[in-house]
Amino acid sequence: MQDANPAATGQKAGRREWIGLAVLALPTLLMALDIGALFLALPHLTADLGTTSTQQLWITDIYGFLLAGLLITMGSLGDRIGRRKLLLIGGAAFGVASVVAAYAPTAETLIAARALLGIAGATLGPSTLALITNMFRDARERGVAIALWMTCMMGGASLGPVLGGVMLEYFWWGSVFLLGVPVMLLLLVMGPLLLPEYRAPQAGRIDLFSVVLSLGAILPIIYGIKQLATSFDSSPVEGLVALVAGLAIGTVFVRRQLRLEDPLLDLRLFRNSSVSTVLGAGLLTSASMGGIGMLSSQYLQTVLGLSPAQSALWYAPMGIGTAVGSLLTPVLTRRIRQSTLIVGGLVFSLSGFVLLALAPSAGGLVQVVIGITVIAVGSGPLFVLGAGLVVGSVEPEKAGSAASISETCSTFGSTFGIAVLGTIGAAVYGTQMRDSMVEGIPADAAETASQTVAGAALAAEGLPGAQAAELLRSAHEAFTNGLNTSAVVSGLIAVTLAILTARILRRKEAATANRPAGQEAAPQEAGAADEEPLKADG
Repeated sequence: MQDANPAATGQKAGRREWIGLAVLALPTLLMALDIGALFLALPHLTADLGTTSTQQLWITDIYGFLLAGLLITMGSLGDRIGRRKLLLIGGAAFGVASVVAAYAPTAETLIAARALLGIAGATLGPSTLALITNMFRDARERGVAIALWMTCMMGGASLGPVLGGVMLEYFWWGSVFLLGVPVMLLLLVMGPLLLPEYRAPQAGRIDLFSVVLSLGAILPIIYGIKQLATSFDSSPVEGLVALVAGLAIGTVFVRRQLRLEDPLLDLRLFRNSSVSTVLGAGLLTSASMGGIGMLSSQYLQTVLGLSPAQSALWYAPMGIGTAVGSLLTPVLTRRIRQSTLIVGGLVFSLSGFVLLALAPSAGGLVQVVIGITVIAVGSGPLFVLGAGLVVGSVEPEKAGSAASISETCSTFGSTFGIAVLGTIGAAVYGTQMRDSMVEGIPADAAETASQTVAGAALAAEGLPGAQAAELLRSAHEAFTNGLNTSAVVSGLIAVTLAILTARILRRKEAATANRPAGQEAAPQEAGAADEEPLKADG
């Protein structure tokens, strides 16, 4: 069944579509919130359930692993069986899993519930974004809708720890999961009334072997990246083996998709230079934001001494910056070309990385908060216009699959950035601490202090006052230098992306402008503005 909504004819969206957008925004916000809301609850649930360190890792990681691993599958599945149908099934499963997680009596039950949340969460993102393309056919209105959707997606991830911290002030750790129940109930009641159904008219059966291959590629790659991020002072063999295995399976997956008549992932999308450019830029920008976000949160707690709840509240401006950058994008595209706005956002983000590169080890709270907020604002145009371009560059029946590619790139980027920039920060910290260790400290304490800044705090507890203060000062300076160095690397990435994106997208604009009349196909419009230069190749 195709989209029966009036918006499908190209007319302006009505009240039903805008209310439907609010219904779509809520599960999107919840999916993103669930990624970070658990961080501050870990000590509480550990004390209640008696979890081991390994179980803690599974509780935190299994959600993101399955979410990332199944995005492509769920995007393609929604195109085949119906996007609204898959969204409602996933919403119901998410609500049930949220209740199970909230009242989990054992660590094993909580891990299983988090796994189900990840599987259900993978149905939400691609389905919501793909439905937006069906509901809003006017380019300008679709741009506003995607901006609101992206605000929920990115802002939710930033505000997850904040909301989790507030909930823990008044309720038990399971309360952070119960937020999903009323949201999903609202989706199940209002979804059938407000959301159109759409599935590809002649979609074939999903290739189950491709599903297995996609999981076999994505999960080991993400696991390998995470292992490498934590193996700076241990053997990296396990992470490297997982990474190589994932890349090998990924090669098999790609070869199979190229042979299938109706593939799980249509790789022809990457032939469009504009699409491949914004996907690559989005991946690397997500990497910078993920890595810098992790290091800055540690800076607030380990260097400045803020509590987890205080750190979470100081992170709220990052969520506000995300909303500002996303919501301003469709307004600015009325006067500024999309390519100029994307490049300008990357350049603006550079000023945030400069602030972080110059942050001191004492008194840098406001500077760091402003820096991460500026980065969030500057990234808005890339993510909003990029999502619109990717989804708008395919036929309507492939929108779910295209949406899943965009979200998978962001997930990969964030994981990759945490690994790489975290390793850079750890390398700078360890090198500086070993080169300038405080004299007279026992060898075992010196070794502990050179591993992490938390280890330095632990080692300082057994030292005389003057030595302890000097050790902590050195550790704070070393960690801050690691943050500064990672910010420099991220700034260089932003500059490189700005240059490459400007060249590729403007070359595309020139080619489109010079194309003779009548030769351009009629692809879906890309993004927030009705601008021809960033449309897909015919």
